[in-house]
Order: sequence, then structure tokens, then C-alpha cells
Amino acid sequence: MTNPPVDRAADAFADVLAQWRAERGLSKKQLAAEMGFDPSYVSHVEARRHRPTEDFARRAEQVLAAGGLIWQRFREFEDARHAAAGMGRSGLADPPVPHQRRPMEGLIVEHEGASLSYVDGTYRCTVRRQLYNAGPDPVTRYFVRISVNRYPAEPDRSNRHYRDHPLTWAELGLSAVCGSEPMTWRVKHDRDADKEVWLLFENEGARFPLYPGQRATIEYSYAVGEDKWGQFFQRAVRLPTRRLAVRLEFPTHLDPTVWGVESSLAADAVPLRTPLNERRDADRVVFEWSTEDPPLEARYRLEWRFRAALPVSGGGPGSEGRPSDAMRAAGIVQRGAPVLERPTRWFELPEQEALARDVTGRLLETLDRVGHLYEFGKGIGLAAPQIGIGWAVAVVRESGDDALPLVLINPRIVAESIDQDERHEGCLSFFDVRGRVARPLLIEVEHAELDGGCRVTTFTEGLARLVAHEIDHLGGLLYPDRMPSEERLVPFEEYAEHGRPWSY
Repeated sequence: MTNPPVDRAADAFADVLAQWRAERGLSKKQLAAEMGFDPSYVSHVEARRHRPTEDFARRAEQVLAAGGLIWQRFREFEDARHAAAGMGRSGLADPPVPHQRRPMEGLIVEHEGASLSYVDGTYRCTVRRQLYNAGPDPVTRYFVRISVNRYPAEPDRSNRHYRDHPLTWAELGLSAVCGSEPMTWRVKHDRDADKEVWLLFENEGARFPLYPGQRATIEYSYAVGEDKWGQFFQRAVRLPTRRLAVRLEFPTHLDPTVWGVESSLAADAVPLRTPLNERRDADRVVFEWSTEDPPLEARYRLEWRFRAALPVSGGGPGSEGRPSDAMRAAGIVQRGAPVLERPTRWFELPEQEALARDVTGRLLETLDRVGHLYEFGKGIGLAAPQIGIGWAVAVVRESGDDALPLVLINPRIVAESIDQDERHEGCLSFFDVRGRVARPLLIEVEHAELDGGCRVTTFTEGLARLVAHEIDHLGGLLYPDRMPSEERLVPFEEYAEHGRPWSY
């Protein structure tokens, strides 16, 4: 008995496969070889003699780079097949897989739910994965990596910290289960700041391999103190994954703010393409985010700051704590981080308008947060690299309660005056010192509009200095790079002009 919806969906998959194979100029044999399948298998799928499997669809999509169309047709086929059976995906086994070469492991993550909860100075991580074995062999172990980085923008400091205070198995308290069965584990690598283990599908009383065509749910958890866990949570997609969901939970009284970026082996970090959801109750704040069908090797990183925990300083000598500590706590990347030394990328506008708005919004949020830490009598500026983002946008705000932030996208100085003056400058990325720098008294800056247009704005005196300082950041320069070699940086405590505006 035929099932027309399922047959139509299978036909649609075969059609789009043949279309993109022809588009890429590959024979059936060539495509099968690139996908790692038996040479006859592509021919059987296109001739409708074999129904597509998930592994086949993912590899075809990856090899043919069909913009998601092959995968979309497979999902439509799966939906039709499961609807015909009258049950959800978890209740219907996939079709048998013919013999074929499989260079990949064949394990698929149908759903990953990762949660991180902060309670009384400790982060507890729990990861739950629903697995499907699409390969021809039983799966007897699962790889897990646990990595921490307290100071991600300062690698030398981070390395020293973990040499002196290594992460230990005892404090992690790693535990894992498969369904209701406890899983034992075997160490693969044991380093100061990261651990690698194999979770074994066995325990003292039983072995329970994941056989071909079977599904299982594993869950593992561990704990790390805030002295070793940095304020970020990253998920890396190392196996084909249908859905990834991340959940962060913090105490309400810390007033957390959370944002995220995504990256891959071939692309720099960009803001998450969809927003996080936030919900609050009296005691806890929960942030949730998810994505469907994330690409292999994608990395998703959620970062946060506790606004209520920021050390607020009056800005003068004798204030509690180092000024740079307050800036670091506010989310400002500190000197020595590679992102501060690299030129930024320009936005392609208007195509990347959404990205430009997102990065600008994060800059303005951070600028507002930092503005409460210190009396910026000379004005304040912030460039995207200072919050870890390598795109060409900066924000500047003059001193005064009524001053509004100025946004500069893809800025470049196109003209400047011969007349200069020398003034002391500070930088949020190394706020413990001040340095005397010569700058032109007038500059003309070309900068982009979100609709793709450009304009030229003239800045003078103190505002010209602020703008020039931030444009330097976008080119990978810090103000000491413009100081004479014999010029001395002045410690924060010795600088006498805190909170006072420049006078002209």
C-alpha cells in the first residue's frame, strides 16, 4: 500500500538532490565518493529505490552547499513519514541503512539541552543529549570536554592562575547517566584548565551499548567555583545536531545582563542571529536561547556581567580597588588581548544593517554601564574591540548630563588641521595610567549611515581628540603607540586632572 504524501516528499528530495548534483557538475559516483558512500547509493536514492536517511541528507547538504534546500526537503520527508505513522519522531525507527563506507562516527545529537546555574559562588553545569546511532557499529563511549578560562582576554594571566590553582576532578564532581543507568568514565586528558573524558556506556553492573538505529538520552553534570569559571558559557557543535538549547540561571539580586556571539572555523564571531529570552521571578533570572540544525563546528558563546556586583568608584585617588578592575568587571577587554591589536572589519551596508545595529546597541549599553563607575569630565568613548567585537563601530559621548552618544560606523579621518595640542588621555582598556598624546585640533571624519550612505562630520578640540582616540582603536592602535618613546605613562594616583574637562 502506497502513501502518497510520503512518496511525494521522497520524490521532492530526490529531485532537489539531482538538481544540485547537476548544478555542481558532479556525477553520481563522484558525489557518492565525496560523501563517503558506496558508489551505487546516490543512484539508488535518485531512482527512489532507497529512501534518504538523516546522515545521507546532512552529508549531501554539506558537499553540495545547497543553502539548506536538501536538508529542508529531508525534514519534509521525515515529517510526512512520522505523520503517516501517527507518532512523534521518538516513536518511529529510521529506515534500515544499506551497507556503505562511513568515515564519520555516525552519531547524531537529536537534541542538546545545556544549562548553567550560579548559586553561592559556584557554577553548576548540566548537559542533556538525546542521541541517535546512524552508523553501522555499536557506540560504547561518548567524548566530553570540560574547559574553564577565568581571564579569557588575558591568556598569560589565565595560564598563571591555573598553574597555581589547577582544576581538579574532586571539585568537579563529574557524574553521568544514560537513561536510568549510571555511566562510568575514563580520563583522556588531564590539564590545569581543561579535562577530557570518555563517558562509557557501562557501569559495574551492566553494559548498554547504543546499537545502530537505537536512541538513548545521556546526562552529565559538574560544578566549578567562580574563582575558576569565567563569565561565559560556550557550546561547540562537534556532531550533527538537530536542536541546541541553552539555559542560564542567576540570582536576581546580582542584576545580570547576558548577550551572545556565534562563530565557526571559517568566520569571526558575530552576534547571535536570534535574541535570548529572559524571565524573572523574585529570586532567579533565567535566560534561554535555542537554534535549529546548527552547522558542524559552529560555536555559540553566551557571556554575562553582574551589574549589581560592579565596584563603583568615585574616580579619585584612594578609591577602593584598582580602576582597571572596575573596567574589567564592567566587561571592558583589557590591554594585551589580541582583539585590541587587530584592525576591525568594515560593515557592508545596508546588507549588514541588523548586525551593525546589534553591535552598536551592545556598545551603548556598555557605555552607559561604565559611565556610572567614574566621573568622565572629559567625555567618554568606546570602540567595538573593547567589548571583544572586531567590527568598525565606536560610540563617543561628550561630558555633560545632556550629552547624547555619537555613533560612528566605518569611520575614517579624511582631513585634519596642522594645528595640534598635547593632552593626557586615558583608556578604559588600561585605566590605571594616563599618557600625554599630540592630536590635531580639528579632524574631518567620513562615516557610514545604516542605509549605505556616507557623510563627513567635522570635530574640534576635545571632541576631535575623543573621536580620533576611538578611530585608532578600530585600526588596532592604542594611545601609547602615538607617544614618544621617552614619554612616561602617569599612574592613576599621580594624575591631578581627574573629572576635570579639557580647557581650550
